[in-house]
Amino acid sequence: MEHKVIRLECPGCGAAVSLDQRECEYCQQPLVISTFRSVGDMALPEVNKYAGAYRTALAEDPGNMLLNKSIAFCYLKLKLYDKAQPAFDRAIEENFDDGDLYFYAAVCLFKGKRPFLAPRRTVDQAIAYLESALMIEPKGIYHYLSAYLKYDFYGLKHLRIEPGYGRDLQSARSLGVTESDIRQLFALLGVQRPVGF
Repeated sequence: MEHKVIRLECPGCGAAVSLDQRECEYCQQPLVISTFRSVGDMALPEVNKYAGAYRTALAEDPGNMLLNKSIAFCYLKLKLYDKAQPAFDRAIEENFDDGDLYFYAAVCLFKGKRPFLAPRRTVDQAIAYLESALMIEPKGIYHYLSAYLKYDFYGLKHLRIEPGYGRDLQSARSLGVTESDIRQLFALLGVQRPVGF
């Protein structure tokens, strides 16, 4: 197997770095964004710098899972859903056992709008992503998002789906979904949390 060296400029200071490094030796900034929380508190101009550095590196190696995952998180933070979605899909192709990739890909599908307003195929695709995430690792927040999608799309339209949102909500609570997780989810979705949900 051929080993490809990817050149990357540190988004913080511009130094030449390698993907093998987790942080820049000069400015100590992270080089690879591996979780959404990594970009969660970053200012948007800084996130944009990271996205630019990853775009440049991806021109050399478009199938690099680490870069696709990193740029997907940046695009999601920047609310560039049409760019984030294919980046998550490429990252999933290379790393299909990372539940968070499926979770955030599901979030991207709604582009900052309520599931109620989405076409059914979009909601079904998001539920399929979440089912994949749950097969990898049962997390309360995955169940909670599934419950919300089923409630907002199927429940409010009086459509039937099995299992219903109540079962997912119960699973989310039994797995310990926190109020903080829920607030962050709705902030990420860009929608108001339904009363009593």
